[in-house]
Amino acid sequence: MENARWRWLMLVVGMLAMTAGSTAQYGIAYLIPAFRDQGLTLEQAGVLVACPTIGVMLTLIAWGAAADRWGERIVLSTGLGLAGLVLLAARWVPGTLGLGVCLALSGAFGASVLASGRLILGWFARHERALAMGLRQSAGPLGLALAAATLPALATGGIGSPLLFLAALFLAAAAASFLLVRDPAPPPPSAAPPTPGTRPASPYRTSGLWRIHAASALLVIPQFTITTFALVFLTDARGWAALDAGHLLAGAQLCGALSRLGAGYWSDRTGSRLRPMRLIAVTTGAGMLALAAAAVAGSGLAVPLLLFLAVVAVSSNGLSFTAVAEYAGSAWAGRALGIQTTGQNTLAAAVPPVLAVTIAAVDFAPSFAVVAAFPLVAAAIVPVAAERRAIAAQTGEPG
Repeated sequence: MENARWRWLMLVVGMLAMTAGSTAQYGIAYLIPAFRDQGLTLEQAGVLVACPTIGVMLTLIAWGAAADRWGERIVLSTGLGLAGLVLLAARWVPGTLGLGVCLALSGAFGASVLASGRLILGWFARHERALAMGLRQSAGPLGLALAAATLPALATGGIGSPLLFLAALFLAAAAASFLLVRDPAPPPPSAAPPTPGTRPASPYRTSGLWRIHAASALLVIPQFTITTFALVFLTDARGWAALDAGHLLAGAQLCGALSRLGAGYWSDRTGSRLRPMRLIAVTTGAGMLALAAAAVAGSGLAVPLLLFLAVVAVSSNGLSFTAVAEYAGSAWAGRALGIQTTGQNTLAAAVPPVLAVTIAAVDFAPSFAVVAAFPLVAAAIVPVAAERRAIAAQTGEPG
């Protein structure tokens, strides 16, 4: 009973930390109208939006290695606390360049939450792990919903209030992590004594883990296309007010959080992480093509399709993280999750500035059509057959 209470407490604290990280690292897109009111172009605003993600991808592997060595309590409380302090300082840093540097530093420190996940691997059994990871990962869209609901309103008087709000979230999550996180006990040693000087074999000797990394990274492109430019599409192409669009998108992100729970439940019931991930990838690609067609036709269907994608495109994250942690094992989980999220954030950092230039040059519809190709490629490379063989080897059943 005591262990049951602690594992759910670990999940709640992890969700709080993920919510703070998501709101600050990816919710900056909801400040684009405020940046443009300050005289920045869409391209310049896109660079600022990418700054936290650039910081994230530079430090993720290091945070993952630190989590493998020292545990998540130290990593989470240190990284989140430093991220909050940097955002406090950003309120007084002059100039766009200074703001960009502070946003990048906040991403670099806040990346500690994205390199974690060993708590799920250690506290939950396999048959419940995908749902637990889905709950934890649902904090990503919850953070975006919080950003959509609050940041445009807070930014009406400038960006100082949004930065203070984001800093407070980070500091609250850091305090909770320090006070409440308990790292799981290490797995029991095997019966045979280990050979002196040996380490667990690398899970990267085969292609399965690399293919999961690659597919997950490609699925980030439609996700961040919608996250970054849904507000801009609604205001520029559909004539919505920024506050109204923000409230609508906040509701979509809440549904996106629920979609991660549904995907996790689906995965645990079927015993597969990667078959649901492939189906989600195909659905996302088809949805992006439909959105492109609706946008070029000026159809009213563009708005419901946009909202559909805001839900579906985010739903596979928990599945990919669970698959990576299980493939890597407890000895490599921190580093593998760091590599996983580095690949995702490398592409996520490129999406805002590159797509901003593309939209400015050719408009929304052709840009959405190009983005549709990436989830379809991801569906082709997800190693479903390798997963079936791995499960068969564990259960003794034919693959």
